[in-house]
Amino acid sequence: MNKKIVVGTDNFEKFIRNNGYYVDKTELLYDLVAGTGNEVTLFTRPRRFGKTLTMSMMESFFDISRDSSDLFADCNISKNHPDFCKEWMNQYPVLSLTLKDVEGLTFESAFKMMKAVLGGLCKRVNSVIQDHAGIIDPDDMKKFGRLKSETAELEEVKDSLNTLMRMLNTVYGRPVILLIDEYDVPLAKAEETKNQEFYRQMLDLIRGILSISMKTNDYLKFAVVTGCLRISKESIFTGVNNFACYSVTSRKFSQYFGFTQEEVSEMLDAFGMADKLDLIRQWYDGYIFGNTEVFCPWDVASYLSAVVDDEGEEPRNYWADTSSNAILNDFVNHRKIDASEKFEVLLNGGTITEDISEELTYDHIADSEKNLWSVLLMTGYVSKADKAAGSGKMKLRIPNAEIAALFRDAVVARFKRTLDASNVDAFITAMWNKDEQTASDMLTKILWNSISYFDYGEEYYHGMLNGIFTSRGYAPDSNDEAGLGRLDLRVRDRANRTFLLLEFKRSDRKEDLDSDCDQAIAQIFEKGYDKVVPEGYERQLIYGVAFYAKMAKVKVVK
Repeated sequence: MNKKIVVGTDNFEKFIRNNGYYVDKTELLYDLVAGTGNEVTLFTRPRRFGKTLTMSMMESFFDISRDSSDLFADCNISKNHPDFCKEWMNQYPVLSLTLKDVEGLTFESAFKMMKAVLGGLCKRVNSVIQDHAGIIDPDDMKKFGRLKSETAELEEVKDSLNTLMRMLNTVYGRPVILLIDEYDVPLAKAEETKNQEFYRQMLDLIRGILSISMKTNDYLKFAVVTGCLRISKESIFTGVNNFACYSVTSRKFSQYFGFTQEEVSEMLDAFGMADKLDLIRQWYDGYIFGNTEVFCPWDVASYLSAVVDDEGEEPRNYWADTSSNAILNDFVNHRKIDASEKFEVLLNGGTITEDISEELTYDHIADSEKNLWSVLLMTGYVSKADKAAGSGKMKLRIPNAEIAALFRDAVVARFKRTLDASNVDAFITAMWNKDEQTASDMLTKILWNSISYFDYGEEYYHGMLNGIFTSRGYAPDSNDEAGLGRLDLRVRDRANRTFLLLEFKRSDRKEDLDSDCDQAIAQIFEKGYDKVVPEGYERQLIYGVAFYAKMAKVKVVK
């Protein structure tokens, strides 16, 4: 295979010229232009699903200042729609910008970033503008100079794209195709500061830029916008005519963001990795956009790139490296909304049915549970559970092992923060005092207020008990080698030269708790765990602990 797996490059021309393996999504161009009459199209998808590379592909195809025939020569759009390519390839001026870097702690700092982005856009078209300065309105040239030097005032920034479109229309005699990537990032970043005035100012700025450039504009051929959420039309797309939004629930265009199983299989075959399909499906598949099941392309490419370097590379959580996951954490830790039982269902592989809203605003995401589930769906933390048409109530599930790990991390962190101190202290005191009844009661109370996952598997209980002792300053030895195996947990009380030996069992029935505790204790002696005594310690307490769902039984060797 002479192609390369390219990760981190979202420039289409660079991707192709670097001989990257491109999963062909160019049919989108035909379906969008020939198949719709949209003047403004909004695609909303989670991050890392190819939005930016797709926008760069569009820019390369339409931009009149380029010759892209060689870039698209082997692509489906050229093979299947040659007449369309003759009519549209490199035939229109294009303005393309991304707002992903427009952020700051204050509106003033974010506004400077916006001016820097627009200044960069002006510099990219500066040559053609200067070459035709004689036919461009002098007032527009002055505005252009201020935009390029990043000295424009607020109202000129709002009118910036409209100004540039008017100038390019004068130069080329053709309307402009406008591409705006990650349009809602400035709003998401402003909301994260929890500064309502900052958010209001940023909303006013983004609304002004979009509405002025897209509303009844003779210089606009069409616009394509991408983001994670559809901000409600009343808040940001006011007055925009011929507007269409395609979200994760839309069937149309559902195959163009993310990799289908057929595309992943072809990619794996090309690199001799067909045996990795089931593993990749478990970790990175499971999203349903419209009626199409897709893999996260960033994760698939990242993992395959790692495997090329090291055949033994195991899947890992690439999603966690790309964001703070603030939305998920805010939901899990919401003070007024307790979705613990629903999180349990999801973490144990089940589905929930929730009312979903397609239109949201970042400043009201946390106002209701409906909004929170909606934003988790739109941002990829949950997915539709089936391919049924999306409207109103939807069945939701966690899509794959990668996202389940993010949920577990958020839930475990919440559990550690919200442990009832009195129950924890009573449990630990009872353990040191060999008070097995109190220890059983307190552990059951703690379990009742926790969120369980892995179908209440032994790993969950193990992690929970480890967290309980850690929260009180102990440093437990977990799965430490001892005797003929690995002891579940050893906890040391250095001051009293005493340590606990704990072995866990998961019971199949409530009636088995007592006998399973006995089995756990027997295992400690059979494996010789009791023979391994830390240096300097004089006393050991041996416990068998058994769990059934949210019930616990603790037994100590008298």
